[in-house]
Amino acid sequence: MPLTALILQFVRRHAWAYTAAGLMLLGIALMTVWVPRQIGQVVDGLVQGRLAGAALWAELGWLLGAGLAIYLLRAGWRMALFAAAYRMGVELRAQLYQRLSLQGPRFYQTHRTGDLMALATNDVDAVEMAAGEALLAGFDGTLTLALVVGTMALGVDARLAAVALLPFPFMALAFWWISRYVHDRSKAALDRFGHLNDHVQETLSGVRTLRALGLEAQSAQRFGELARSAAQAGFEAQRWEARYEPAVGISLAFASAASLGLGGWLVWQQELTIGQLTSFGLYLTQLIWPMFAAGWVLSLWERGRAAWGRLSAVLNEPLAVDDEGTITEAPAGAIVWDKVSFHYPGSAQPALDDVALSLPPGQTLGLVGPTGSGKSTIIKLLLRQWTPQHGQLRWGKHDISDYRLAALRQATAWVPQEPVLFSATVAENIALAKPQASREEIAAVARMAAVEEDILRLPQGYDTPVGERGVTLSGGQKQRIAIARALLSEAPVLLLDDALSAVDTETETRILQHLRQHLRSGSRQRSVVVVSHRLSAVAEADEIAVMRQGRVAERGSHADLLALGTEQGWYAHQWRIQQLEASLQGAGAAP
Repeated sequence: MPLTALILQFVRRHAWAYTAAGLMLLGIALMTVWVPRQIGQVVDGLVQGRLAGAALWAELGWLLGAGLAIYLLRAGWRMALFAAAYRMGVELRAQLYQRLSLQGPRFYQTHRTGDLMALATNDVDAVEMAAGEALLAGFDGTLTLALVVGTMALGVDARLAAVALLPFPFMALAFWWISRYVHDRSKAALDRFGHLNDHVQETLSGVRTLRALGLEAQSAQRFGELARSAAQAGFEAQRWEARYEPAVGISLAFASAASLGLGGWLVWQQELTIGQLTSFGLYLTQLIWPMFAAGWVLSLWERGRAAWGRLSAVLNEPLAVDDEGTITEAPAGAIVWDKVSFHYPGSAQPALDDVALSLPPGQTLGLVGPTGSGKSTIIKLLLRQWTPQHGQLRWGKHDISDYRLAALRQATAWVPQEPVLFSATVAENIALAKPQASREEIAAVARMAAVEEDILRLPQGYDTPVGERGVTLSGGQKQRIAIARALLSEAPVLLLDDALSAVDTETETRILQHLRQHLRSGSRQRSVVVVSHRLSAVAEADEIAVMRQGRVAERGSHADLLALGTEQGWYAHQWRIQQLEASLQGAGAAP
């Protein structure tokens, strides 16, 4: 959709605001055209000696009243217009946010976070200005131009009006030439601001790493380069926009010189009065605004077009996973991976190859295996972050694509290896999925996640702000808070994707023990998928699947897999190694 169609669509939905602003601008234009004519009549009346005393004061009063009315109407149209234009900004930001929230990992692998943030700020502001200032300034300038030129031609002298309009075609040609460069430079400025914003976002997110590696100077140097590049691009855009003003000034100078020269000759020939020439001169000054408005509108419009080109590319990008399901209620029943195969875009090696697994309600499925064997991919398919190319993934009686994404994700509580915490308090982060939870409920799940002791040692306990992405907490603390958040959720399926990797073995044992007690004591059947490199985390699972190169290499209970022996079974071999490591660590810790 081009920018013109977008704005016209918005104008139709908010026609009352634009109509009110347009009517006020019409009133301003009519009074603005009337004032010079009235001044000319006053001048002629004074020259001819027929205007004095009360009549003169009455005419001046009318002029003063027109000035006051113009002031009030100008304030009124701006209030009506900007209220509508700001709504467009709100709508665009909401639309962009909704679109971004539906995109999958593939989208964020190719789009930088800082640039997306720039779209929601600078680019939306540019489109908002095009829908507000540019649209109404164009209407006001065109209306004023038509009324002024019409009054000059019909109310004063058509010959003078024709001479005054001679430079206009040359000015239009100059505007057309300038506007092409304004568009290109504006797009470059927006792009470079996005690069700058992305660098700042990455720097702030990785500030600890930069300090640890001593890269502050290199990061500051890179920031300086990007800032200078963005400033230069903005300067280039402004420099081209500034060329509108000389084009207007030169055109107006030629128009003034030619029309006033002809006007003086007509007065000398007594074909024009001094009052009429005065009115015409005032009308010429009123042409300044339509001329400047044309340049201003073109500048705002080209900036808006460049911004909308960037915005529409993101808004129209296809979703990695469609949300065309029709089932809105939460899924229930067994989860079945039926000969599922999947490979990531750009990868020839399949991440999953003919995987067949099942998770009955209330049971626990453990997923283990070497790094890159496809364990996390199984969970990502269940979350519909990706769609399998072959096979079927069912939840209950339906394929998961039959469910709405909102219903599907409300039924799962996911704890990734690198959990995300928000700039809020510890309690608010735990209660994210259940904002109405009491402090007792929050404390209960914190104890189950073995993190309450750590929380109580914080300066404000549960009310301690954790900073952006939990920057004030350790990796293990963040993981345990995320586990507490998942336990507080009422979702029937709990997904732990290597969620205990940053905690020690003793803490892991406590958490798993609390988790098993929680699952057994609950009135609802809650299914669990545990992905872990530590086999102790899945030892008591109802079923364990060993993944190797995207396939299920071994499958069964802990006892079944140990029975395969260390020579035939990867699980039995790894279990022996990990038990040996644990015993050596225990021996090393003993006095």
